[in-house]
Amino acid sequence: MNDVGSKNRRRDEQGTSLQMSPEQMLELANKTAELLVERVKNLPEMTVWEGEFRPVLEEQLLEDPPENGRPAEEVIEQTVRNILPVALRLDHPRCFGFIPSAPTWPGVLADFMVAGYNVNQGFWLTASGPSELELVVIEWFRNWLGYPKGAGGLLTSGGSAASLDAFVAAREAAGHPERPSVYMSVQSHSAQIRSARIVGVRQNSIRLIPTDRHYRINLDALAKAVAEDRAAGFRPIVVSANAGTSSCGAIDPLEALADYCQDEKIWLHVDAAYGGFSIITNEGRELLQGIERADSIGLDAHKWLFQPYEVGCLMVKDLGTLERVFSVRHDILQDTIWGADYPNFSDRGIQLSRSVRALKIWMSIQTFGMAAFVRAVSQGLNLAKRAEKFIEDSSILQMLTPAMLGIVCFRVEPADKVFDEESLEQINKDVLSRIFWGDRAFVSSTSLNGQFTLRMCIINYNTTWKDVHETLTVIVEYGKEAVHQFCSR
Repeated sequence: MNDVGSKNRRRDEQGTSLQMSPEQMLELANKTAELLVERVKNLPEMTVWEGEFRPVLEEQLLEDPPENGRPAEEVIEQTVRNILPVALRLDHPRCFGFIPSAPTWPGVLADFMVAGYNVNQGFWLTASGPSELELVVIEWFRNWLGYPKGAGGLLTSGGSAASLDAFVAAREAAGHPERPSVYMSVQSHSAQIRSARIVGVRQNSIRLIPTDRHYRINLDALAKAVAEDRAAGFRPIVVSANAGTSSCGAIDPLEALADYCQDEKIWLHVDAAYGGFSIITNEGRELLQGIERADSIGLDAHKWLFQPYEVGCLMVKDLGTLERVFSVRHDILQDTIWGADYPNFSDRGIQLSRSVRALKIWMSIQTFGMAAFVRAVSQGLNLAKRAEKFIEDSSILQMLTPAMLGIVCFRVEPADKVFDEESLEQINKDVLSRIFWGDRAFVSSTSLNGQFTLRMCIINYNTTWKDVHETLTVIVEYGKEAVHQFCSR
């Protein structure tokens, strides 16, 4: 029995251990860091996008989990060869599609450190240092936005979670009515619609308000919709304004909306996930004037604060509107109540267990300083304006909206030819397809008033005018080819 027990004990020690020696850990960490740095160094020469069809990837990856492990070096090599590169390189300097993300290296290292320390920042008791750091970063944001003292918030997984937390707070502030209604422009992000659905607003009570010619919410149409809903027995709970739409960067009239919502006693939420951090520049502060009057503001630092993903933010003018909703006591957590001046961030949003998100922002800003971030944001704004000038000077390209917050919306539309909308859509889809498969750059499209539109989003701090100019030149070339081919049919 002793021999059998000894064998079993040795087998258990060998077969169930998930530990590595310090030497192994350091070797693997060094190898991983070297691969990442090599990727960053070679990124400008790489293709912008690499995709693969699912059957090919299934053949490479779909298998039962191994009974016994294999060398970690092999696993890392397979990851950087067959998995992570098969994606859109959002931090590539010629990636202009959707909303790119270019994280700073200190931000990347912060996420690595956070994973290694394995902190649960749901409570002050379990994470006093990280909790204080989040309060510091939130205070930075409060000052940038012009919110009054006493305002605050929390960092979230992204802009979608920030919107959801805000809509829950708005619903409760309105008394959790039986027939709630919400209002947003037709240009609003889908996250606002999802948030409304989740908090219990029926689809036919989510009012999508038309916009003016600059794609800003139409105030007269908003007032009419609210009046009609009140007369029909609905209770308006929130107006969601845009501070930089993801389609074209449009900013709703924030001051006028604040006046209206104050008079009507409706919660004003501002979705500033895309454009909010432009407020650190002089131009951004001017564009976002009035944002400080909102009841809540959603932000996303993986965009114009150049951080890795999973770092959204919700700011509220009155912290009590969050804590009265999300603070729920539980027996197993009774020891986490430290005191009134020691906030538990789990009392401010939907997450109980939450990672440390403030560190990447703090480390990045401590390393580079605010002046560098202001220059980086200003560069995106300026490059978009230069792109607008290039397009206006082109005989084959046509601007559809003025450059706004780094976004340029345009299309191939030759000045010497007349096409109907259907033909223009076919031509521009052809151009987009050529760019998509050409690998020299990546742009995406959107729809503005039913018009198919090419769209460039320029917010990468590594992007230069050379990158923008070369991409636009390629679009001109493809546009000429597409027009010629269409006319030759």
